[in-house]
Amino acid sequence: MLEFNTSQKQIQKAVRAFAKGEFDKEKVLELDKSGDYPQDLYVKAADLGLIGIHFPEDYSGGGMGLFEQALVAEEMCAVDSSLGITLGMASYGAEFILRFGSPDQKKALLPGVAEGRFRCGSAITEPGNGYDISKISTVAVKNKGNYTITGRKTHVVNGGNAGFYMVLCQTDPTTVPLTSGFSLFIVEAEKKGVTVESSGQRLGLNMLSSATLDFDSVEVPSTNLIGDLGKGYDYVQAFLMESRMLAAAQAVGLARGAYERALAHIKAREQFNRPIAAFQALRHKIADMATTITLARLVTYDAARRFDLNICDASTACLAKTAACKAAMTVSDDAVQLLGGYGYMREYEVEHFYRDAKMLEVRDGSPYLLKDIIADSEIGKLKARK
Repeated sequence: MLEFNTSQKQIQKAVRAFAKGEFDKEKVLELDKSGDYPQDLYVKAADLGLIGIHFPEDYSGGGMGLFEQALVAEEMCAVDSSLGITLGMASYGAEFILRFGSPDQKKALLPGVAEGRFRCGSAITEPGNGYDISKISTVAVKNKGNYTITGRKTHVVNGGNAGFYMVLCQTDPTTVPLTSGFSLFIVEAEKKGVTVESSGQRLGLNMLSSATLDFDSVEVPSTNLIGDLGKGYDYVQAFLMESRMLAAAQAVGLARGAYERALAHIKAREQFNRPIAAFQALRHKIADMATTITLARLVTYDAARRFDLNICDASTACLAKTAACKAAMTVSDDAVQLLGGYGYMREYEVEHFYRDAKMLEVRDGSPYLLKDIIADSEIGKLKARK
């Protein structure tokens, strides 16, 4: 089983207390309907150091690693998946600055995210391409020390509500492969030429905005370039590895939350003058759910620990996300079934856990893409052993 040190146990306890005290079921239903962002909870979570826990202390962070960020994600999502995922995505893309940005960029932007003053968004994917980012058409052209960005990005998390965006652009169309000519830029949300088109209502998580962004000759200074010119594709792959592990931790928490509600229900409900938890078929279903969650949790935290030790690779991250998201889908579906007709009703919560599980499954790459990455790694290992 997993062993946590004293600091990690304190983090778990603090996050659990925060979420149980602040995550209101009625508020979740209201926010999911209105699409409003839980700004007050973002500020409160930031005040407790839960947003930038993986940022250095010099930038208002907690000085912790991905392992601790995963703990925060799991505990929040176990109390409520919608609020947990939404708050966990407040810094989505700030990791580009954290891992590859200059000291000036870190100083200018990371504290604002960690302190709850503004969020970050990542403008990576484009219409029709999904996570096949080898074919992007957004361009950044150098002009007298500045760059002019033109293009269109879709499914931008926090789109329309972020203080700044991380935008992947083509800076040299002559390179072979083409991806070696991709670069990453910071674009402030208020820049002239940036327009936002809402994606509209979705199956779930409507409080977490997702939008299409158009960049019409948006001018940014060369100091907004992240890292080195031509390294944007590599930076995105590194970011996705980290983000997929965070999604895995959120999925574990979601599965746990759905499971705990289903368990409470069958312990409380009676049929034929005895608790339905006494029926063997339901007892075995509970055993299966508990086993599924435990295995996904072990894989996820092993990956997070490897990341913090700098010995993780893309395949390990994909394994964690695949296992955890499959667990979230299976367990939340089982929870709906165990509650019967109540499971389909919003006030019993498990239905929105089920809807949120689907979003996690498709976020940062579909299961099919992740399986291809895992298979490539495994086949490569087999060839290396021969």
